[in-house]
Amino acid sequence: MVSCETVPQLTVLQWVLAVVCAFSVGVAKTGMPGLGIFVVPTMVLIVGDARQSAGWLLPVMCTADVVAIYFWRRHAAAGRLFSLTPWVVVGMVMGAFALSWEDRVLRPVVGAIVLVMLAIFLYRRFRPSLSPSSGALPYGVMAGFATTVANAAGPVMNLYLLSKRLPKEEFIATGAWFFFIINLTKVPIYLWHGLITPVSLRFDAAMAPAVLAGAIMGRWLVEHIPLRVFEGAVVALTAISTLMLFR
Repeated sequence: MVSCETVPQLTVLQWVLAVVCAFSVGVAKTGMPGLGIFVVPTMVLIVGDARQSAGWLLPVMCTADVVAIYFWRRHAAAGRLFSLTPWVVVGMVMGAFALSWEDRVLRPVVGAIVLVMLAIFLYRRFRPSLSPSSGALPYGVMAGFATTVANAAGPVMNLYLLSKRLPKEEFIATGAWFFFIINLTKVPIYLWHGLITPVSLRFDAAMAPAVLAGAIMGRWLVEHIPLRVFEGAVVALTAISTLMLFR
């Protein structure tokens, strides 16, 4: 349960899971996109409330975003995001209203969205001559909605960036800038809904070392993974993590 004390009242197992989550977010942000999405359902188990867990997780993700931007600051392809931005804003507005929905409704909706986007991506990859073009609108709206209601835009953005055939360094750097900006934009929304509290911020501060350690590991991984393996891992992790949203 969410505690009203000044320090998070968690069991040893909950703290261990929290450190694993923070470490995984760091790895995902700097080297293996898609790995960190399992953090979303795990944080629900730690905090005991799906909506509050989003507020606890957001500053952890912002910390990892800053580290990722620093590591990959010379590789970002910002131009890839210009056409996406207005549609992301539309999705975030929709998500802000949807935060009043019950979690048992929200998560399957997000999962279904990502599965549809994954199917479209795979169809276009393997049958390019028969695939209709899909622009930034569906990716942007879905990413904005998913990130606002569940911190779960990673799968959608991974598919969008994969569709652009970016080198893995640009893939990670561009995603880092996107999520840094989007996550900062979500802060006032979460404050309005009371999802960020002094207790959650103390928890986030305690997780910072694990985030940094994970980010260093992620940087090492991406420098030692071939591009084909990298892309295949991103698709596989996206599919697995999306199925977890239906739990």
